[in-house]
Amino acid sequence: INGTKSWTTNGFESKALVLFASTDKSKKHKGISCFLLKKDFPGLFVGKKEDKLGIRGSSTCNLVLEDCPVPEENVLGDLGKGFNYAMITLDAGRIGIAAQGCGIAQASLELAVDYASKRISFGAPIAKLQSIQNKIADMALRVESARLLTWRAAYLKDSNASHTKEAAMAKLAASEAATFNAHQCIQVLGGMGYVSDMPAERYYRDARITEIYEGTSEIQKIVIAANVFKEHGL
Repeated sequence: INGTKSWTTNGFESKALVLFASTDKSKKHKGISCFLLKKDFPGLFVGKKEDKLGIRGSSTCNLVLEDCPVPEENVLGDLGKGFNYAMITLDAGRIGIAAQGCGIAQASLELAVDYASKRISFGAPIAKLQSIQNKIADMALRVESARLLTWRAAYLKDSNASHTKEAAMAKLAASEAATFNAHQCIQVLGGMGYVSDMPAERYYRDARITEIYEGTSEIQKIVIAANVFKEHGL
């Protein structure tokens, strides 16, 4: 196999990887196959570790393959079925990112509530201010809505039912909730939200990637719309 894979999650720490590569370019996406590789295979090299805005606890790097030999028994599933396997994996992965988004959104809410109840301004906690209450209400609404969508998608997956649309909905809602709540958390904390002494700035940085990987928010909308049209026979 020859080629380069960019944006490889946990590329530094992993000992093995699942690789999708074209085995018949004439068939386009129907010519993609899936392989299991070990990191010590000859011709497999790890590129530089990316310096990222957030999610710094997980490495991201390039993988370079130069005439990397892969034994026939390392083909995962059937030749030419790689695209199908990738799409199935994406559905499950999007539920995982939705859960991550819910976690960031919930943590942001809890931090904002705690700070607002303790920060005294003009003789009273800022939690008494209607503007702060509006932010907390919006944050709570978004995280609860996203969590219910995430649970629904996870339930359908566990039931071996179709969940492509539901996974995309959960991922879209939860990632946007994470970004929104992290933003509002910093607003509630003010200057304290902008310094590393408090976790709000990390929530803000970590939230941003949830709208990008496993398919951007724009892709999720395309997936959702396509499935809605399909359900209506269009």
